[in-house]
Amino acid sequence: MLVAAAVCPCPPLLVPEVAAGAAPELAAARAACADALGVLAAAQPDRLVVVGPGDGAGPAAYPQGTRGSFRGFGVDLEVSLGPDRGTQERSESERAELPYGLAVGAWLLGRTGWADAPVEGIGVGESLPAERCAAIGRDLAERDGRMAMLVLGDASACRTLKAPGYLDERAAPFDAEAGRALGAADVAALAALDVALARELKASGRGPWQVLAGAAEGTGLAGALLYEEAPYGVGYIAATWS
Repeated sequence: MLVAAAVCPCPPLLVPEVAAGAAPELAAARAACADALGVLAAAQPDRLVVVGPGDGAGPAAYPQGTRGSFRGFGVDLEVSLGPDRGTQERSESERAELPYGLAVGAWLLGRTGWADAPVEGIGVGESLPAERCAAIGRDLAERDGRMAMLVLGDASACRTLKAPGYLDERAAPFDAEAGRALGAADVAALAALDVALARELKASGRGPWQVLAGAAEGTGLAGALLYEEAPYGVGYIAATWS
């Protein structure tokens, strides 16, 4: 059963070592993410599922201890999904590297010293259908115990002329509806987000948000919007459900 969720953006720029001189510009976003993770800890879950943008077409699982890095962004920094399992021999899946979004999630967990419950990760492909995403969420919620979710993803990347996806007049309305739905824990509205439009707007959060919507069906969780801005022309949203 889902008992709490934290929704956070996942740009590598959240990591100060990656952002370098621009690090102060996302200080408020980092603070909102820390507050969101505090809500997860307060819920005292039996397990934490971290859901974020994946590299492939379908869902991919990442066990606790899977490593990631930010070397692709010019920074020699490694992270581990949840507490590292030390010298135990790693499975093939654990030897695989975390996608960038889940690596940011691992960094957030490490930054807050997460040790409240076992952790697992799921990467969601950008083209995964909405119903498939919801079904993944339902399956996760049906497992025994109290589950919390850290849900990672960005809104559109098309808010300004200098944005990664250039300016698209559809981006601001899309982001506004996503922010409203996440802040209100509106499961139906999240489930209705258009897959094709989200992909055109480079909104990496669409799939993970719809996994959350599936997991939250029937729970009656209440939402709170903690942060909603578009620095660098990319929509970043942080929210909590509890």
